Amino acid sequence: MSKRVNDQGSTNVGSHVSRRGFLKASAGTAALLGAVRANFPGGAFAQAAGPEVKAAKLGFIALTDAAPLFVAKEKGIFAKYGMPDVEVQKQASWGATRDNLVLGSEGNGIDGAHILTPMPYLISAGKVTQNSVPTPMYILSRLNLNGQCISVGKEYSDLRLGVDTKPFKDALDKKKASGKAIKAAMTFPGGTHDLWIRYWLSAGGIDPDKDVETIVVPPPQMVANMKVGTMDCFCVCEPWNLQLVHQNIGYTAITTGELWNLHPEKSLGMRAAYVDKYPKAAMALLMATMEAQQWCEKMENREETAAICAKRQWINCPVEDVTDRMKGKFDYGIPDKVVQMSPHVMRYWADHASYPFQSHDLWFITEDMRWGKFEPDYDAKALIQKVNREDLWRQAAKDLGLKAEEIPSSTSRGKETFFDGKVFDPENPSAYLKSLSIKRVEV
Repeated sequence: MSKRVNDQGSTNVGSHVSRRGFLKASAGTAALLGAVRANFPGGAFAQAAGPEVKAAKLGFIALTDAAPLFVAKEKGIFAKYGMPDVEVQKQASWGATRDNLVLGSEGNGIDGAHILTPMPYLISAGKVTQNSVPTPMYILSRLNLNGQCISVGKEYSDLRLGVDTKPFKDALDKKKASGKAIKAAMTFPGGTHDLWIRYWLSAGGIDPDKDVETIVVPPPQMVANMKVGTMDCFCVCEPWNLQLVHQNIGYTAITTGELWNLHPEKSLGMRAAYVDKYPKAAMALLMATMEAQQWCEKMENREETAAICAKRQWINCPVEDVTDRMKGKFDYGIPDKVVQMSPHVMRYWADHASYPFQSHDLWFITEDMRWGKFEPDYDAKALIQKVNREDLWRQAAKDLGLKAEEIPSSTSRGKETFFDGKVFDPENPSAYLKSLSIKRVEV
């Protein structure tokens, strides 16, 4: 393993797989491996390279963007890459996911997880851990783009809410004046769902800290809580938004791709200690996940993907709560608002969905600065250099034999434009922060 010098001059021993070392180690069997890879792309090659261990414990939350992990386990793809003993374990909440990552499998926790993209940064920086003690994390890949939604209660049906939340502000002000509490639910402070609902509310002049109370609710409990009137709106992934519609409790205001088209969402996050100790096993996990993402992406596989997701050991819900949106049909639960083949359908592989752009991670950290989760002068780029392991993704892509057009040429996707016209330039994140009227930070 090589040493990497970070922006502050210290070194991370073992934080990178050295391409030179990898090639040198495998030079003696290059011809044999070439023949094997020609006949058995990916999997047999990974087994020949020999993962140090055959097991890893990966956590997930009951959401459809965890599908690549379900598929990799169910279809033997982890086993194909020499990791037959991978356990994919359901977590009760994102808080439980964090706690189990801190413990690690040695402490009866987990080695990695399907995770909200900001969480590996918040955990690595000690922002959400007990006594602020950091647990170093890596992001090996993104798991998906798009696919989350913001839903509202049936009491707001007449507003037919969409991206414009100004009508919602007027309704909430009236409700608040009557002495009733206003609550917006998300799944983890500083996580993606928190950031999407905050962006949506604040774009219409609703301060998510002053005008409403934001509360944390685990994804599988969203519908039940809306049913008993615990919250006015929530942000979460599927199947819970469609289940809300099917149970006639509320409706979908927006799918989050309408806020930011092709936005990044979940990631495959791993404890740095696991990756550094077992680099070949980590590479095998990554390659298996990438292959599963390619399988999930194909529209001819979407119905089966939905059926897998609905199973008891995974999401445990009626399959009809998963299928339509998995295949791109969005019934918003509003009369005459049904979108066929939505452009905002979840991506698992297309549009570079798997590649972890560093520019996207910078946006998440910048938004968490906006809401006070990170200090405004925090060295975001140095943290990204430690956590984002796009170098491992590129090595996996090479070993999988991906076409050149499937591998991004840059670690940045460039400027990103949001529905309200705001622009995030990764070369100047402070300008983006300055452009936002509602925030908790002075820039």
